[in-house]
Amino acid sequence: MKKDNANASLQARKEAATPRGVGVMAPFFVARAENSELWDVEGRRFIDFAGGIAVLNTGHRHPRVVEAVRAQLDAFTHTAYQIVPYESYVALAERLNQLVPGPHPKKTTFFSTGAEAVENAVKIARYATGRGGVIAFTGAFHGRTMMGMALTGKVVPYKTGFGPFPGEVFHVPFPMPLHGVRVEDSLKALQYLFKADIDPKRVAAIIIEPVQGEGGFYVAPPELMRELRKVCDEHGILLIADEIQTGFGRTGKWFAMEHHDVAPDLMTMAKSLAGGFPLSAVTGRADVMDAPAPGGLGGTYAGSPMAIAAAHAVLDVMKEEKLVERANRLGGELRERLLALKARVPQMAEVRGLGAMLAVEFCKPGSDTPDPDFTQKVRARAMDRGLMLLTCGVYGNVIRFLFPLTIPDAHFAEALSILEASFAE
Repeated sequence: MKKDNANASLQARKEAATPRGVGVMAPFFVARAENSELWDVEGRRFIDFAGGIAVLNTGHRHPRVVEAVRAQLDAFTHTAYQIVPYESYVALAERLNQLVPGPHPKKTTFFSTGAEAVENAVKIARYATGRGGVIAFTGAFHGRTMMGMALTGKVVPYKTGFGPFPGEVFHVPFPMPLHGVRVEDSLKALQYLFKADIDPKRVAAIIIEPVQGEGGFYVAPPELMRELRKVCDEHGILLIADEIQTGFGRTGKWFAMEHHDVAPDLMTMAKSLAGGFPLSAVTGRADVMDAPAPGGLGGTYAGSPMAIAAAHAVLDVMKEEKLVERANRLGGELRERLLALKARVPQMAEVRGLGAMLAVEFCKPGSDTPDPDFTQKVRARAMDRGLMLLTCGVYGNVIRFLFPLTIPDAHFAEALSILEASFAE
């Protein structure tokens, strides 16, 4: 295979061997990666502002993560924790129990994917309360499993054609001031749901992303979270915070719920927890977590020893390299550059987010009508210049920024220059 034809050849093989239902953004194939950079099979370099969909807060192949996994490979690779346990699993649970916000005693269990964490959080909530109902929000993304899709508040491409979905799942609007949805509207819809569709005494949990991921990086206002906590306490409902995309420094705190003055009963985590290795977790109130009977939770690969080792290294790196503080600095620089562009790019309707979890939404100039075509043009222009960006939002009109928090300053400045040129072209 000639190097200059490598991507085209691999693309043809991909189309012949894999189903079209696995959507792929990049028109090239990766050969190697390091921190915030990756190179394709033809040798072209890209700056990675996608981060494997928020997985690489500590960058590609952080030396500490690689070293930890290599050491674990020399010890053992798999026993299934439910068959033969290992100390590193327990130690990581202890660390997360300390890190996750909330004054109550906590316990943690591990899985492999974010969708598994969500599924198990719902299982735990239903077992602990003896109820079946679950309430989520429009625009939410909670995974591609059947329960994950039921909870997700975006039809195309995630739900279309895959129903019917599990019952007793309901949605209320997520606040989107740009599109006229206020906190009051969300709370009014919740109360109407209790009147029209389900008795609150039959609701096991309300699940919410503190900052919506796939939904468009809309930030949950503090007053919404306070009112949800009050509603949950009043009716015996459990509050689940889905921190799969927001966790581990992305929002300028260890977890996005630290921006609020209330704590969840259960929290789901994944993505940047293990620096690219498949690991997810549910951490919650000890009494709630202990509700399911032995054998009710787990999985063959749940809490893989390699992923657990990587997660210990990630937590060490985040603390030692002060990545939470760095998220705020880099996010501030990006926000400043984006806001400076607004006057020159009339399609830029809003810049929003917390810490380094920022996004820009594009609408038709002078309106709140989503402009996905312009959004895709910006993404494509940036890709042509060597900068990888991801879109999101129910209408696909939002660009989100998920660069590694370890990105060198020079690469960050280079990326911002590419971004500026791509917007202004």
